Amino acid sequence: MSAAFTDAGIGWVQISLNGLDVELGGNAPTESARIRALQVAGGVIDASRVSESISVAVRNGVVAPVFRIELMRNRDDLSVIGLVPAGAEGGAIVDRLRAAMPDLRVEDMLQSSDYPVPGGWVTAVGFAVEALQRFEVGRVSVRAGRIQIEALVDGPEARRTLEQDLRALAPRGQVLTLDLVAPRPVAAPFLLRVDAAEGALRVGSCVADTDEAQTRIAAALTAAGMTRRLTCPLALGAPTPRWGEGAAVAIDALAALGDGSLTISDGTVILAVPHTIASADFDRAVGRLETALPDAFSLNARRLDPPAEETAADEAAPEVRMTLSEEGRMALSGRLPDDRIRAAVTAFSGARFGSGAVDVATRLDPDLPAGWSVRVLTVIEALAELHHGQATVQADRVAVSGVSGNPDASSQVTQVLLQGLGSDAVIEVNVRYDEALDPVVNAPTPDNCEARVQAILAADKITFDPGSTEINEASGVIIDRIAEVLRECGELPFEVAGYTDSQGRDETNLNLSQARAEAVINALLARRVLVASLVAQGYGAADPIADNGTEAGREANRRIEFTLIRPEPDPEPMDPALEAQLVFEIQTADDDTIRPRPRPGSQPAVVPTVGSGDDAPEEDAPNDN
Repeated sequence: MSAAFTDAGIGWVQISLNGLDVELGGNAPTESARIRALQVAGGVIDASRVSESISVAVRNGVVAPVFRIELMRNRDDLSVIGLVPAGAEGGAIVDRLRAAMPDLRVEDMLQSSDYPVPGGWVTAVGFAVEALQRFEVGRVSVRAGRIQIEALVDGPEARRTLEQDLRALAPRGQVLTLDLVAPRPVAAPFLLRVDAAEGALRVGSCVADTDEAQTRIAAALTAAGMTRRLTCPLALGAPTPRWGEGAAVAIDALAALGDGSLTISDGTVILAVPHTIASADFDRAVGRLETALPDAFSLNARRLDPPAEETAADEAAPEVRMTLSEEGRMALSGRLPDDRIRAAVTAFSGARFGSGAVDVATRLDPDLPAGWSVRVLTVIEALAELHHGQATVQADRVAVSGVSGNPDASSQVTQVLLQGLGSDAVIEVNVRYDEALDPVVNAPTPDNCEARVQAILAADKITFDPGSTEINEASGVIIDRIAEVLRECGELPFEVAGYTDSQGRDETNLNLSQARAEAVINALLARRVLVASLVAQGYGAADPIADNGTEAGREANRRIEFTLIRPEPDPEPMDPALEAQLVFEIQTADDDTIRPRPRPGSQPAVVPTVGSGDDAPEEDAPNDN
């Protein structure tokens, strides 16, 4: 039999022989593995001789079905498939969908099972109904504890907005997975902007039409010395199938010069370098670029003139300076041509930042260069893409710098400037992405909320006086910060764990840690936090994080921890194929059947040979003592 189990690849079975009987033991990884072991044994000896005490995670129990629904929407058509609990709370899903979206054609392919409604099911289904109203093409998969949404959105902005809305609506305690896909946008113009300074390259805007173009542009940037891996987003509207090839050779030319700017707008390649680049080097790079560029591109290369020297302070070049504060206030100073343009700038700034948040302090100068007002208005529009920043408008160049919570802000600012000022404009864009300002990253998801609370406790501990459960003033400030996060996150299941150092009796430490965890929850309740889903748990001196032999270590071990209570993973379903193959043969015992030995101390049953009922011998009556 051992050889049979070895051939079947089953190594966990323990075999015990008792005469002609065999007992199988061991720990089966799954119920399917247990059934497979019984099949192998039954193929070697008669099944009636096999007994087993195999342990598995779930054995000989009725496994409740996994309730799950798939809601697939294709504009006006909606299909609902899955298994739902029977009864008022588990059913009526299709009715809710038809009431919420009466214009949709709903195809009901649901089945029901009479089992209890799992926790979180009703709120998860309610969220699915809300979510389906926010997109036209997509799928929502719902099961208790987990929700998955796949949807088609119009573009990056729509994706960010939808993701933010769905995470805000998601029921607390549910694991939400989002896969929001935006179709390729149409880029007009099809744009690439790269700036070089002292040999270092910086990409202001980049698009590609194919995966191959993405790879070629990224390889050219890497060869030019860029250490950060850049992947240009895919878009429609490329002027030529050889866009990636043209962009790569143009990047090589800019990298060889070391300073300047490269702008490719549709099929026009504009290469501008400062006067500090030697004429011979410029001519050599331009000649190679003209030869290497595909036919669909035209080259406009220029070496800029040196700046005119200022002869006096009052002859300084005119400019406009703009500052957008972190509070959202916009301040403008400098020169504008007339009252009409000043009124237009004030109104345009008010439309972008709010009429009460704009301070225009400019003087009038009728001798400003042509196109001055267009430059100012374009820069205001670009500055509106940032959370805060600064901008400078001059006759020959504009500069925009600042911080944004949008990872694509730098590219968007560059596109606004080049579309408003022309592809050959001299621009400087220095925009930094700050994750702390990103509304999508900081949306109150369960994992995000747990990380924020744990970050607070990592920086500052909730402390108690020795032997006390009273929260001191310093810890009250920390609980204020935790309460602010939990109020924003809503009702989430957290374990609030209390720990002590190793001094004192174990029972005393355990009670003290429990009382301190409960004190923290009571303090949160006093700060208007929903605490129904918070669980206080004291662990005493268990799980120390530092050495209890030092005062600093004991201080570190006296702590409060917050841990998100996550739903249990779904049990592994039994393999129906193996279960169907298992056959139990019922045999009738005869005189040759080997019977089990009587247990020690047991008495064999007495079978009466004559009579029945009142005729049974009196000595066979049971003993009540």
